[in-house]
Amino acid sequence: MVADSSKRQQWTSGITRKTLQGYRAFFPAALPVSLDYPQETVRKLVRATAALHRLEGVVRGLGSIEMLTFPYIRLEAVLSSRIEGTVTTVNQLLEFEAASQSKASDDLREVYNHLRSLDYAVGRLSDLPISIRLIRETHRVLMQDVRGHHAAPGDFRTTQNWIGFPGSTLETASFVPPPPTEAKAAMGELETFLHDRRLPDLIAIGLAHYQFEAIHPFADGNGRIGRLLIILMLMERGILGRPVLYPSVFFEQHREDYYRLLGYTSRASDPFPWLDFFLGGLAAVAVDATRRAVSLVELQQRIRERLLEVRATSTALRLAEKLFGRPLTQVGTAATALGVSYATAQRAIDSLTNAGLLEEITGKRRNRFYAAREVIDIAYGFGDLSIEDDPSS
Repeated sequence: MVADSSKRQQWTSGITRKTLQGYRAFFPAALPVSLDYPQETVRKLVRATAALHRLEGVVRGLGSIEMLTFPYIRLEAVLSSRIEGTVTTVNQLLEFEAASQSKASDDLREVYNHLRSLDYAVGRLSDLPISIRLIRETHRVLMQDVRGHHAAPGDFRTTQNWIGFPGSTLETASFVPPPPTEAKAAMGELETFLHDRRLPDLIAIGLAHYQFEAIHPFADGNGRIGRLLIILMLMERGILGRPVLYPSVFFEQHREDYYRLLGYTSRASDPFPWLDFFLGGLAAVAVDATRRAVSLVELQQRIRERLLEVRATSTALRLAEKLFGRPLTQVGTAATALGVSYATAQRAIDSLTNAGLLEEITGKRRNRFYAAREVIDIAYGFGDLSIEDDPSS
């Protein structure tokens, strides 16, 4: 329902009050199941819905969905982790995976765990609804053997946490979530909300993300799990069939507004500035993901024609197809993926290198990496995401 600001239905986000221990914390109220929307929110809801619908249509028409899921979830893992201060590049992640390395920096291991947790959660959706159980299982994967793993991976916190600048205390923090007991109860209310279908889906997803961040139920990893929740809800509600959206790219580019509007919602009991930002971000990312998908399909066709002109072998053609999902490879990796000998894989790589699809990037004589630059530039390049991108363009 659309309403002017003077008649708009009121919702109280919660209250900030002193705890028994003497510090002040935010105690969130249950999320609303009905709202009166301002015109701007309705407009952004329509735009985001159209953009996501167009993306899903393009995805359904693809022969190989991995050409999107592989890069898109890696964009999400890298940028969601970057929001939390973990600095790893996409190239570092690709090299780590392509070489099947076991050793990694702390930052790289955290990003890789984010990737694993997203894969795990998406896989579990086939037999488990989004629930406290799934959220806790996913958190366990996220925090396994990384910094913060001592903080009971998969378990809700038993101590008070807070958000603020480095060195801040409970007294100087910019935001103090509810105490542990109240946080657990609030998660129970959120679980109920996740399965309530009275609100438009995208509104519900935006509110659920806000509420999870306000509760901050874990000792660490809350932001990454909260952003992963967005993708899971888009899939569970049938808006997307696969994880082909990377909202964290938008949130990272607009990090200051992202945090400011989440905090404003708690302080002002006004969800609409946050929802407008969130819906605009979904639309922008969906438009960007659609453009990348179309460009990758066009590049795939051009490369196939190029390889047919030079009469590339069937092995080289198969490798070229796989590079659209995994654009960084080594000879051994290619041999395993194609089920061929090392020598045959090397010849296929040489063929694609001569055709201009692959480029050796290490300059070494051994342990060489080959990159499909054109694929990487399209699939992983960062452009500025404007919230006014037109879903119909």
